[in-house]
Amino acid sequence: MADEIVYKKVTRKADRLLEGKIIAKHGKQTNQKLKLYVVLQYLLKYSDENNTKSAYDIIGYLEDCGISAERRSIYRDIEDINRIMLMLQEDIDLDEADRIFAEAEESGDEEELNELKTVLYDKNKKGFYVRQRKFEVSDMRLLAECVYAAKFIAEGQAKRLVDVICDFVSEEQATRIKHNAFLTDRVKTDNRSVMNNIAAINDAMSRHLDGEPHTPEKITFKYLKYSVSDMSKQVERRHGARYTVSPFQLLINDGNYYLLAFDDYSQEMRTYRVDRMKDIRFTGEPRDGEEVFKRIDLKTYTKRVFSMYGGEQRLVEIRFINPLLDAVVDRFGTKDVQYARVDDTHFSVTAKVEISDQFFGWILGFGKKAKILYPDAVLDQFRAYMDKIREMY
Repeated sequence: MADEIVYKKVTRKADRLLEGKIIAKHGKQTNQKLKLYVVLQYLLKYSDENNTKSAYDIIGYLEDCGISAERRSIYRDIEDINRIMLMLQEDIDLDEADRIFAEAEESGDEEELNELKTVLYDKNKKGFYVRQRKFEVSDMRLLAECVYAAKFIAEGQAKRLVDVICDFVSEEQATRIKHNAFLTDRVKTDNRSVMNNIAAINDAMSRHLDGEPHTPEKITFKYLKYSVSDMSKQVERRHGARYTVSPFQLLINDGNYYLLAFDDYSQEMRTYRVDRMKDIRFTGEPRDGEEVFKRIDLKTYTKRVFSMYGGEQRLVEIRFINPLLDAVVDRFGTKDVQYARVDDTHFSVTAKVEISDQFFGWILGFGKKAKILYPDAVLDQFRAYMDKIREMY
């Protein structure tokens, strides 16, 4: 993270550097000692390769800060910023930095010269921007996702840490990193397909994309499922037919990412496992379901969709009808869990389960489509649970 350290050095050393010969040649106008520092911080916050700032943009910002400037001085300021940054990056003095820049200019290699600069000028967009740091925006997004997902980090602290991470990218890039996933539970994820899908979904939901206004749009994707005949891989649902949905909210729960979206076919809000989405594409069509989404209370909704269990943990065998395989995998996963074919219409799962009323309620929800087979002690508890319910009626 060498670049981050360099930017912090600029902040700490700004006053001392700006009092020297660099500023002296610009005169003694009000607040001129702060000028280079303000220009650099402005570009760090508001520019990147997709969002440039012209000399007039910079002048306007300086005037808002009470610092006068004229167009030609901005170009000199950018040169001085690049000298200072190279000095700090390479741990050399200003004379050595000037020598390196002079040699690069004499060689005529523009790519080599740009590699030395912190602030570049885009001739096509006619504006300045801070060169991409050694880290990618996707790296910062991954760090933010890990903070969002960590169970041991309180929600308020998670948001603060993500704000710190976003200080190392432009404001536009920060809005794309802060997708505001609703934290029903924090779990760590390093699944690359999940991260790529999240990035695509977040772009589809964004109201600003690459510095331009963007209308949140529908997406299409293929959806995967497990097959009891081969648990080592997932196959495409609907024989590969594409789902079309209007994305509204990313949810994090129990180690998985979910997308809350308005389904085109059913005209209902539904949740989709992000790691089971494949080949996400943008449609360019504005999303539907805004009014339906506004009526949803996310806390109530997530409690209903993501039931939490708690109780004594036991190894339990349960039989289900085959169409429930995906629902069972969603609940138990595939690690340290045994799946077996019972007959042509049923399969069984053997897994560690937290025995509780919520678990029994989950089983009851399937009616005759699910049956606890083992152990007898859990069967006795389940019968007692049903007896208590019968007593109410």
